[in-house]
Amino acid sequence: MKKIILFVGLMAALSFQVKAQQGLKEGDKAPLFNGVDQNGKTVSLKNALKTHRSVVLFFYRGQWCPYCNKHIKELQDSLGLLTGKDAYVIGVTPETKENIDKTIKKTNAGFSIVQDKDDAIMKAYNVNFVMDEATFTKYKGYGINLEDNNGNTRHTLPVPATYIIDRSGKIKYVHFDPNYQKRASVKVLLSKL
Repeated sequence: MKKIILFVGLMAALSFQVKAQQGLKEGDKAPLFNGVDQNGKTVSLKNALKTHRSVVLFFYRGQWCPYCNKHIKELQDSLGLLTGKDAYVIGVTPETKENIDKTIKKTNAGFSIVQDKDDAIMKAYNVNFVMDEATFTKYKGYGINLEDNNGNTRHTLPVPATYIIDRSGKIKYVHFDPNYQKRASVKVLLSKL
């Protein structure tokens, strides 16, 4: 129990670091990107928008984050409802392929999850932030090593944000909240599709 309380405290401290990030806004043109998903398939936002009415794009921190796993599981559990509205779901994370596989094992995610190896997608959507050294050290003390999880030393994470992008490439819904506990509900996503 003590470990959980300390973890929640650490996550709260981290949420204060990201208040400067703004994310993109409704009506903005969504930056195009390409990436490779967990199955080795090239995922292109441009191509997804050509073949689907919309894309649900979300950013998550890693397999170590229980709130991320809960959100991914909810998306997976409602995937039929989302795809029934001709939406294509894409997750973006800085974590390595091996850790994406752990996320999938924990959540049974069946949609595309793309590793943002160089943080380019997070930067394009203005959801990236760098964890300070003190917080990184505290996380590491609790068994969360971003360097191992992400395969680099940048200590970059995304604000957990969700965007719905319409066929024209415009962002028509944004959930952006530095509070790591708050995520876009499937009910809201379905109402915006």
